[in-house]
Amino acid sequence: MDDQRYLYVSDYTKHEVRRYQIGDKNGTLVAGGHRNGTGLNQLYAPGYIFVDRQQSVYVSDYRNHRVMKWNKGAKKGIVVAGGQGEGSAMTQLSLPQGLFVDTLGTIYVADKANNRVMRWPKEAKQGTVIAGGNGQGAGANQFSDLE
Repeated sequence: MDDQRYLYVSDYTKHEVRRYQIGDKNGTLVAGGHRNGTGLNQLYAPGYIFVDRQQSVYVSDYRNHRVMKWNKGAKKGIVVAGGQGEGSAMTQLSLPQGLFVDTLGTIYVADKANNRVMRWPKEAKQGTVIAGGNGQGAGANQFSDLE
């Protein structure tokens, strides 16, 4: 829910994010909604979302291994993290999950299959590992099932 009391819901199988006002039954499409795919107007199994004060919607595009930003009213999104295929390089994500964007536009994302949390400064071409990244396990510097 944003500070204007809109509720945002990602639909993993419809590949879309909708915004709802109180009492609204259908909602408004704000991201995706064009079947699954890799296009900038598509999502593939969207998961976690974050909405900033300008009502831009950030989406963990799970199966596309990227984080997308959809400015308010946009018909297409912008890749803001990952988007270079699935992998473990600093330019890649593998099944992104939990997501937070700070007031400077820095993105923090749980990179599930790489067992790491990454930070992507605004407009960065690659991220940095800020937690984990040491394989899956029970160690203090490891994650076992990152969301």
